Amino acid sequence: MNDSRLGSITEIKEFLKSSDTLSFRGTSKQEQYEWIGKTLTRFRYFSLRKKDKSTIKAYLMKMTGRSDAQMTRLIKRKKVFGIVIPSSTARHAFPTKYTPEDIGLLIMTDNAHHRLSGPATKRIFQREYETFGKQAYVRLKDISVSHLYCLRGKRQYASASLTYTKTQATQVSIGTRMKPDPSGKPGFIRVDSVHQGDLGGEKGVYHINLVDEVLQWEIVGATEKISESYLLPVLESLLEQFPFRVINFHSDNGSEYINKVVADLLNKLLISQTKSRSRHCNDQALVESKNGSVIRKHMGRMHISQKHARPINLFYKSCFNSYLNYHRPCGFSTSTIDRKGKEKKRYDTYRTPYERLLSLDTPEQYLREGVTLTMLEEIAMEKSDNEYAAFMQKEKSKLFQSFIKEVPVGQLI
Repeated sequence: MNDSRLGSITEIKEFLKSSDTLSFRGTSKQEQYEWIGKTLTRFRYFSLRKKDKSTIKAYLMKMTGRSDAQMTRLIKRKKVFGIVIPSSTARHAFPTKYTPEDIGLLIMTDNAHHRLSGPATKRIFQREYETFGKQAYVRLKDISVSHLYCLRGKRQYASASLTYTKTQATQVSIGTRMKPDPSGKPGFIRVDSVHQGDLGGEKGVYHINLVDEVLQWEIVGATEKISESYLLPVLESLLEQFPFRVINFHSDNGSEYINKVVADLLNKLLISQTKSRSRHCNDQALVESKNGSVIRKHMGRMHISQKHARPINLFYKSCFNSYLNYHRPCGFSTSTIDRKGKEKKRYDTYRTPYERLLSLDTPEQYLREGVTLTMLEEIAMEKSDNEYAAFMQKEKSKLFQSFIKEVPVGQLI
């Protein structure tokens, strides 16, 4: 194959985009191995960045039809031996005990009985052989239940069994399963719920935590319950407290956010909705860390009754959210790529979310209608950081005192 015209990573990316619907296959294994080795050498694969390595690997997989695992093994051989060579060791193969005829008998049995459990199916095999004298079941009568399920996973079984169905994942059309890409713009919000514990069968208050991915601008609220009727007005109020336009709303897959009521609210506000991907535990890392370092740190872990949701909400809106965004510095990372192509983050910059907003190019373009930088500056300069923190702590102390006053004396002992 002659692909000498593709001489850069950018051209490879364009080729992959334009050949989405096409598939390629090499003429022989030896030719494939030689071409893979030459391509890795030509693009200096082992000195590339991680993203560029992924592009070259995808190109090799596209052109040879090999899987990701196969290509990983071939690249490893290139790194160890300098060339891509066939494996010299043959894999050990266990002898086949159950024949296609045995699988056929299993299919016939499952179709007749509508696929009973493994132990029940094994008992039928034993009766067919011992009670009814059918010699065809001589091997199946002694099959282990676990191996019976293995035979049900064979391609022959799947193609002929009337009862074979793959597990169907529950499909929810609300929200797009993806990681948002803010590209340095504010307005991409991560949201999560924090429960304030149970006591004697009584549920505690729920905290709703919204954090902007770029600025770390944080707005916190509280609600008695996370059902739709309680959560919706609180959520709408929290979104209105952001001084900039909210573009994206990203949550986990909990039903408190993935439902038609929340979806209708976000559609009305022209906010796109996304949800976390499976097997990507870091999708909500930012807001999860804020749950611990902000909400748990200031509100504790003790039980707080649901009836206190309203005063907690007033405390959050009147002073706590202003403290978080104008007087509490946050760490912002600087990303670097090492010689192996691995991305490393170093938290060497500490700013308040408001300072981070001012550091953007023309921050005015991101503000909501009716909000100006002058208004935000007045809030930020009303008190110093320590003065506002002392004011916030005083208000928080009053809030917690109101909780204690309502607890009967006998429960404090």
